[in-house]
Amino acid sequence: MVSNEIEYKRKNLIQVAKEHGINAEITLKCSQELDMLLLKQIRESIKKTDLLKKSKYN
Repeated sequence: MVSNEIEYKRKNLIQVAKEHGINAEITLKCSQELDMLLLKQIRESIKKTDLLKKSKYN
């Protein structure tokens, strides 16, 4: 499930930032990976919403 991945990546990002600093390449990469997971969750949510709307009107 995406929410579990997001929570794991968020905790990982915090740890990496503490160890390497917020401008370190590894921190930025981790942040980008978290962004991608969040975007994936948003897209899935939009799809579900669209499907619910369609089923209401059909």
